[in-house]
Amino acid sequence: MAKKQTFGTGGSEKSADRRMAKVIVAKKTANNKYGYKEAIIEQDEVQDFIKANKE
Repeated sequence: MAKKQTFGTGGSEKSADRRMAKVIVAKKTANNKYGYKEAIIEQDEVQDFIKANKE
């Protein structure tokens, strides 16, 4: 049987502290077209993600 859990307590506190950001990075592919990469990452890691995926 599953454990009973009341809403607003327990594991939801950890997820509420994390701020997420959606990042879209454009990359040029063959035939002069662009492809897009989407990712949802933590807000503190946005700049690192952009630098790692930049051409």
